[in-house]
Amino acid sequence: MKSFIAILFLQLIAITVIGQEWTVPADKKGKLSTFKFTDASRKTGEQLYSVNCKSCHGTPGMGNFQANLKPQPPDPATEKFQSNNDGELFYKITSGRGPMPSFKNSLSSADLWNIISHLRSFKKDYIQAIAPIIKSAAYPGAEIVIMLLTGPSQSEVTMKVSAVTEKATVPVKAAGVRLFVNRTFGRMMIDEEKTTDNDGKAIFKLPAGMPGDTAGNLRLSAAFTDEDTFGSVSKDTVLKAGVKTVVPGLTENRAMWNVVRKAPWWILLTFTFAVLVVWGFIFLILLKLRDIFIVGEHLEKSGSETEKPS
Repeated sequence: MKSFIAILFLQLIAITVIGQEWTVPADKKGKLSTFKFTDASRKTGEQLYSVNCKSCHGTPGMGNFQANLKPQPPDPATEKFQSNNDGELFYKITSGRGPMPSFKNSLSSADLWNIISHLRSFKKDYIQAIAPIIKSAAYPGAEIVIMLLTGPSQSEVTMKVSAVTEKATVPVKAAGVRLFVNRTFGRMMIDEEKTTDNDGKAIFKLPAGMPGDTAGNLRLSAAFTDEDTFGSVSKDTVLKAGVKTVVPGLTENRAMWNVVRKAPWWILLTFTFAVLVVWGFIFLILLKLRDIFIVGEHLEKSGSETEKPS
């Protein structure tokens, strides 16, 4: 009984917290995109929104969001939604809350800003503020650069992080970094979070048999864990480090959704048998009707002969 009361109490607390206004920490509100929003970024953002956000928030301006969720996901075209500044939107999409998931590990910073680029197209008086070239608080005056290289056995990826100035290039030490591989429906984290060594390097082990494209290429993304210190730098690279994978087309092999000549044999046989059974049943009914008609004619004829005067 006590356990039930405790669980109920925790649920009530969770509902109360979720129902409260979503307050973004003050140090997160000022975050800005490092690139200017363009038609290209808005188009990319629209595609990402359709895959990751539309199922709950609906089509902006249409009011077809999932009203059964608590709290209800807002329509991005509404004035209340658009009253959030860019940093607040970035924080909320990144962290998530309640039924809204966190997209921190599934989407890159660039993906998140592209989504915001799309969302801002529904705010007529929006004027974008762009962040200056990303610098690192740990390396003042330097621009952070990330490089990805495969090892000799192609079973590992080496990430090299450097701080570049006009005068010198130095390794970025003790920085938390993560590596992702881009899949069809988002990103998958490779290995675990690493910390760069004195040479600014971190080595990530690739899972055995990681499927790539037809040439064995993997689309990798690198990012810092502590973006506040090292900046929201990300690096997208294509490396030949996966297993060559040829995915057959939907109409290449026999399948249920294919054309008749490539449908599975058991479906063809089952369909043929079912058609024969149905037509056989119909033929049997016709034969029975014919027998009833003949019997009826015979009885009618017999009755007529019986009624004749002798």
